[in-house]
Amino acid sequence: MKKRTFPMQGFLRTTHERGASLIMVLIILTVVSMLGIAGIQISMMSERGVRNDRDLQIAWEAAEAALLDAEQDIFGPAASSRRSTFTPITDTQAFMDGCGTGGSNRGLCATPTAGRPVWLTANFDFSDSSSRAPSTAYGTFTGHTFAAGSLGIQPVQPPRYVIEPIRDPADRDLSNPSPKFVYRVTAMGFGPRKDIQAVVQMIYRN
Repeated sequence: MKKRTFPMQGFLRTTHERGASLIMVLIILTVVSMLGIAGIQISMMSERGVRNDRDLQIAWEAAEAALLDAEQDIFGPAASSRRSTFTPITDTQAFMDGCGTGGSNRGLCATPTAGRPVWLTANFDFSDSSSRAPSTAYGTFTGHTFAAGSLGIQPVQPPRYVIEPIRDPADRDLSNPSPKFVYRVTAMGFGPRKDIQAVVQMIYRN
């Protein structure tokens, strides 16, 4: 009888090659999955960055609106409730240490003779909207309205500002009993969340 032989070595080699192909496919799938996850993360970071830029822009625009409102507060219509505080002679008694918190003195801050302005101290809160808040809300003395709240993409609350009188550097007559003043206005605007804030400042001369 003749014995039959089988190409066992070839068979083993084929099986081994198939196993190597499976490993390569798994490696490729792993790399593709990692690239996909990285792409998703990059896309989410980009979207988050765009949203943050949008929210900060909303806060900046609100703060700019507060500066315009403060300008009308300082030199608005003759019937304005606080115009006599600023012109023709500045009523320095209206500006309070620590900022006024009620009535026609709200948000009017005496300029400190030393140290930092009150609005730079740790306990000063521009976001305080209570009845004893040390800052002036948009429209309080001008009658202007400001869209704010939780509906849509808009500031969470109206912007606020404080006003300080500063001796006009152009007035060199130190003996003048009625010195001239310029006004430093500091305003804070808010984004869709209260923790998104923007601060702007201007010097206003009547």
